[in-house]
Amino acid sequence: MAKYVFPAIFTKEDEGGYSIAFPDVEGAFTQGEDMLDGVTMASDALCLMLYQLEEENKLVPPPSEPLGLKLKPNEFVTLIDCDTLEYRKFYDNKAVKKTLSIPAWLNDLAIKEGVNFSQTLQNALKEKLELNT
Repeated sequence: MAKYVFPAIFTKEDEGGYSIAFPDVEGAFTQGEDMLDGVTMASDALCLMLYQLEEENKLVPPPSEPLGLKLKPNEFVTLIDCDTLEYRKFYDNKAVKKTLSIPAWLNDLAIKEGVNFSQTLQNALKEKLELNT
């Protein structure tokens, strides 16, 4: 889980809009109706592919140097960033049931104080993993 920046090649299409490809990330292609839509779609496509690589414990390739990319006359390069942790939080936010054990005396005290066990565990895990959210 990390932050990334990759060059994307935008190709202006004759019928309008843009086709977008990431030369360094296999399978990362998308399109956009205009520049804003293209950048939004490119970010989503990049995050999806990098998230998948992370989930499969595969190596994320290094990004190319944008100035070193060969372009056609109707193409240009722009940098697209993505944060796979933020992507994960947004798209993979389903609850997972965990069974754990704590001492009975601690359980009793927490119940008396009205402690939300799920929220407490989430907070502790975020602190332990140094996730500032």
